[in-house]
Amino acid sequence: MLGRAESRPLKVNNLEVKIYKDKIEVAHEFSSYFADLVADKKEFHVALSGGSTPKLIFDVLASEYGTVIDWNNIHFYWGDERCVPPTDNQSNYKMTEEHLFSKINVPPGNIHRVLGENNPASEAMRYSNLLEINLNRVEGIPQFDLVILGMGDDGHTVSIFPHEIDLWESADHCVVATHPDSGQKRVSINGSVINTAKVVTFLVTGSGKSEKVDEIHNKKENYTQYPASLVNPKSGNLTWFMDEAAADALI
Repeated sequence: MLGRAESRPLKVNNLEVKIYKDKIEVAHEFSSYFADLVADKKEFHVALSGGSTPKLIFDVLASEYGTVIDWNNIHFYWGDERCVPPTDNQSNYKMTEEHLFSKINVPPGNIHRVLGENNPASEAMRYSNLLEINLNRVEGIPQFDLVILGMGDDGHTVSIFPHEIDLWESADHCVVATHPDSGQKRVSINGSVINTAKVVTFLVTGSGKSEKVDEIHNKKENYTQYPASLVNPKSGNLTWFMDEAAADALI
């Protein structure tokens, strides 16, 4: 395995930030962090994210930790999914299957995908029920051991976008969101599920994210209009993994 990269740990308005040189280092360091987090756990439930950085992480997990982690103990879910079939190139499930599941020995029963090919409203309800059945609940809210988040250039996270920020407080554990440009429907967990998780991590890389990182972390102007700013788990266990490009305004 590769040696540990040196990070620049920061505390910005009580947010824990780990900054690495580039997204390759972020991928390796988060993979090591994940391996430590799941070690010796008899059962571990994680909500995955899509995107280019998770893709790199899945590659590292498969190649560096494929025979180290006991995948029998890990159950995989998604924080959001596009309403497309699992064979579609836009599917978060398909990306994870190609870059992780196909390369490790994980029981098929441990993979709990969002059925993007189904009616969005019906699927949001089904997935909400699945989470209630599979996860422990805290004050009625399903609790993940880990939720992995990304952040868009517009400050969205999971599939809750600024123009639909009210979905964050939805009474339903899973909601149907609409992409502001394409109109594509997506199924997404809500803010209560995110903030009930035992551990929450952000993976944010690239210079295109730096403006929103600056606004959110330094609480500038109307930063609360960005869903990513509302991530504040009750556990207090929130860490941002970023590369230098994304964290430019913080270093």
